[in-house]
Amino acid sequence: MTASEEKDSQWIECVIRIREQADQAAFAALFRHFAPRVKAFLMKGGADEALAEECTQEVMATLWHKAHLFDPARASVATWVFTIARNRRIDALRRQRRPEPEDLPWGPEPEPDQAEIMGLQQDTERLGEALAQLPEKQRSLIERAYFGELSHSEIAAETGLPLGTIKSRIRLALDRLRHAMN
Repeated sequence: MTASEEKDSQWIECVIRIREQADQAAFAALFRHFAPRVKAFLMKGGADEALAEECTQEVMATLWHKAHLFDPARASVATWVFTIARNRRIDALRRQRRPEPEDLPWGPEPEPDQAEIMGLQQDTERLGEALAQLPEKQRSLIERAYFGELSHSEIAAETGLPLGTIKSRIRLALDRLRHAMN
């Protein structure tokens, strides 16, 4: 067994002890090892020190509370921890981009002028015509993705088509629609 494999098995044992016995010593060992590395990973990814510290605390709390979800057959402890960290960073970015209530506009929206209304109606008609011109296989996928609000994976599960085929057809359809609208 290599040193890396031995270390991995030690981390797996720590997670198992956390899961089965709420072992604080095992958690402390994982925390000492992973917390500084997670914080550095997050800062390297662009987080400031305060956000990296906050996300690191959330990652380690998740490790404690969700140890039962860890599956050593699917990933190493390090991969699992850094995946949690990556997801926490994405969540933090999403929270930062949401407008605060005071940033939201108040009052009624201004009424669009007649030229805007006519332009929107014409665009809608052109889009409908462009959609009608698409091959059936592409149009069906566009309708499911944009009108049915399904993800590409959900469409693949529904249709039985490979995910790559779905992505290719949607990309081609969007390209055709873009050209028709210009």
